[in-house]
Amino acid sequence: MHLIFDVKLDLTYKARLVADGHKTPDQVESTYAGVVSRKSVRIAFTYASLMCLQVWGADIQNAYISAPTSEKFWVRCGPEFGSECMGKRALVKRALCGMKLAGRDFRNHLRDCMDHLGYKPCKADPDMWYRLGKNKEGLEYYEYALLYVDDCLMVSESPDESLQRIGKYFTLKPGSVGEPKLYLGARISKVVLPNGVKAFAWSPSRYIQEAVKNLERQLDKKGAKLKRGINSPLSNGYRPECDLSPECNEENTRLYMSLIGVLRWIVELGRIDLTVEVSMLSSYSAAPREGHMQQLLRIFVSLKITIIAGWFLIVPIQ
Repeated sequence: MHLIFDVKLDLTYKARLVADGHKTPDQVESTYAGVVSRKSVRIAFTYASLMCLQVWGADIQNAYISAPTSEKFWVRCGPEFGSECMGKRALVKRALCGMKLAGRDFRNHLRDCMDHLGYKPCKADPDMWYRLGKNKEGLEYYEYALLYVDDCLMVSESPDESLQRIGKYFTLKPGSVGEPKLYLGARISKVVLPNGVKAFAWSPSRYIQEAVKNLERQLDKKGAKLKRGINSPLSNGYRPECDLSPECNEENTRLYMSLIGVLRWIVELGRIDLTVEVSMLSSYSAAPREGHMQQLLRIFVSLKITIIAGWFLIVPIQ
């Protein structure tokens, strides 16, 4: 067992006690948990708007260990198991983080639950589930459940009741049930446009702020800072394929790959104006040069300047 420190999509820090899955053979089949696509999420918000439905979210608590494991794992009990068990061998019954098939086991367990509740997976996106329901007027409509690992987004006339049914099989995190304020790093709110149309608003501004602050903290540890006075993502006429500067060391290469991942997610959340620049620099993640790193930092400087609440993805609400 090892204690692993991680940074989540919303840039919050998390520590996990994980099993030594790297010591077991690699699997041929898929080992991942289910992840709904961002396109499906946006379509679901549009559907909720057109059908006058509510959108609620919830997080499953201690997701993986709620599922039985399909692997054969045992541990030798330490003092934390009590004096009567210390030194004995114990068989692992639940899908612990770090086990090769933990993600798949949780996915299958959750899908069995959704199937039992009468939901069916969409053919276009198997992590977007639907079932036929009736509204207050007795008219039939489809309610949807969008699953992103342990995050559940429910589109329904009575999403609280739908989440309560799921809560009978999985423990939902206290305080996570309700209208989502943040989803996958994006801030979600309801706004009224000047023409009176109500809309859902998606904003990556909070994620960008946290990303820039996180980078500044990392640079501060190295005695460096982001440059000022930059108003464009890349230098004028810069061509990364022509960059012959020295290659980055191992530490900066890891940082480069991490920052590329953050920027790719920022693009997904709505900053499509950075698609070309991020794609160009992503090609050099395996062996970036110092010049590539400087251009990457330049993008973050431009983000810091353009952090505004107006970067929204908007869908209409009836």
